[in-house]
Amino acid sequence: MASSGKRKMAKLNRERRLLERRLEKKAKKDARKRALAHDPGRPSDALTGNDR
Repeated sequence: MASSGKRKMAKLNRERRLLERRLEKKAKKDARKRALAHDPGRPSDALTGNDR
């Protein structure tokens, strides 16, 4: 019976990590949007660090 409990805990841990990553990604996206709204003259490449 212990193995099914371990599987349940592993599943919950995976789901929790996934949720945390999604929240971090959303926070970064929102921060970029706020930065663009605050300073619209700034090119978007400067925010992402993409140099071409």
